Amino acid sequence: MELFDVYSLFDVVPVKARGCRVWDEEGREYLDLYGGHAVISIGHSHPDYIKAVSDQLSRIGFYSNSVINPLQSELAHRLGEISGYGDYSLFLDNSGAESNENAAKLASFHTGKDRIIAFRRSFHGRTSGAVAMTDNPSIVSPFNSHHKVSFCDLEDAAAVEEILKGGDVAGVIIEGIQGCGGIHVPSAGFFQELERLCRRYGAVLIADEVQSGYGRSGKFFAHQWAGVHPGIITLGKGIANGIPCGGILISPEFQARKGMLGTTFGGNYIACAGAIAVLDIIEREGLMANALAVGDYIKEALPKSGRIKEVRGKGLMLGIEFNENVAPLRKALLYDKHIFTGVAGQNMIRLLAPLCLSKAEADRFLTAFKEVLA
Repeated sequence: MELFDVYSLFDVVPVKARGCRVWDEEGREYLDLYGGHAVISIGHSHPDYIKAVSDQLSRIGFYSNSVINPLQSELAHRLGEISGYGDYSLFLDNSGAESNENAAKLASFHTGKDRIIAFRRSFHGRTSGAVAMTDNPSIVSPFNSHHKVSFCDLEDAAAVEEILKGGDVAGVIIEGIQGCGGIHVPSAGFFQELERLCRRYGAVLIADEVQSGYGRSGKFFAHQWAGVHPGIITLGKGIANGIPCGGILISPEFQARKGMLGTTFGGNYIACAGAIAVLDIIEREGLMANALAVGDYIKEALPKSGRIKEVRGKGLMLGIEFNENVAPLRKALLYDKHIFTGVAGQNMIRLLAPLCLSKAEADRFLTAFKEVLA
């Protein structure tokens, strides 16, 4: 049997990682400025994280959600403390896509309505509802295409209100910072207007913080820069530093009932142990402040070039948009300079480094970046 060939792969085989460094099977060291699509939040192989997960695995690794798992309550309490959402409830699942799926379902349960408003250039995942809310027709199959989803341009509050007037909108979903769509940061004013409109028309504001959350923007959630309080906040990627885990934070306005949501693996012992360790490390090591400081440092130090159209983002969620296809630049950074980066579309280098990235490591990237531009 062969693998189903859906990934474009670089010819690198990582075998070891620590902090922001990765080593391949031939012993070459790479600087990781992508964190496996923003999954590595606290750095690779943090010793406290390894200990927490290993100790938990030595006791019990899994049982179903039909019994009490105290780690779930501990995680909920710690997450409420560090995020500032202590009065919200937590439902744990397995991934960002599942979190967005559950958010749309819960919004529909809550309102009795069946339409979702999403935004152009959005990416919310690849499960049926999540991919229907994603503005990329090439990955939406005919089976996925029957959900009632309306797309608006970012910052176009008038268009959002026009759809809301139809009376069938359960929720409005928006990324704290658009990731795959090109690191577009919604303005504070637009976020605030969405919150106002959702309350006026009885819809749920859903903040997708799967990529932009967990301290990456310099605040725990990117939407907190706008001072809004969404009805539902979705989590994934960096929540457990590589162990599959996701979740949704749910406003006190929502009433739970038995069987409304469910999952087999969500909130398992190993995922919870990893997620608690992540929160402890983020807080103890000041990683949110570090993400903001090092991100600002990179933005200010990037070379000026006519080839660069714009630099966008907050903290360690950055996009460098070019006036050209960036594939050759990305390959040069990887194979010549041994630096992992990402892309968004064809013209943007995307940086999603672990939150522990140091200024010295940023300087290594900046030097290499200037050299590949030369």
